[in-house]
Amino acid sequence: MYGGRVTDDFDRRVLNCYLDEYMGDFLFDTNQPFFFSTSGGFDYVIPEHGPIENYLNTMSEIPRKNSPEVFGLHANAEIGYFTSSTKDIWVNCILMQTNEGGGEGGINREDYLNGLIDDLEQKIPEEYDEFNIRKQFGEQLKPTQVVLLQELERFNKLLRVQM
Repeated sequence: MYGGRVTDDFDRRVLNCYLDEYMGDFLFDTNQPFFFSTSGGFDYVIPEHGPIENYLNTMSEIPRKNSPEVFGLHANAEIGYFTSSTKDIWVNCILMQTNEGGGEGGINREDYLNGLIDDLEQKIPEEYDEFNIRKQFGEQLKPTQVVLLQELERFNKLLRVQM
């Protein structure tokens, strides 16, 4: 919901509450050690207080590949990462191709890109009327409406830069 933005004192209070709940002093309780995760057969814990060797030994035992569950994510979160990585690899391979066509009647890369740019420019919408949209929502804005209005404002700025 917040999108990385804290816009008022209420946002700050909510985020502080979350931090206390998930990153509170209970993490360092010596009577009952907190286990971050036991995923993959490894116990992710805070090392015992002491010399630096305690920390170095604990860090050296951590597996090099961690599952999404270690970070509190669903196991399927990895699918998005792999999909994005695969797409990036293919895009970079395409970018490395030369722009000279191999046969007759083919279109070279620059002509294709120019056609694509022209097509995209025709699809760019007009600026949104923020004032009337805000007026339709009324006085009391819901958090999602605040985010929508902020994003519309930013989108309109992008549209102005393009023109």
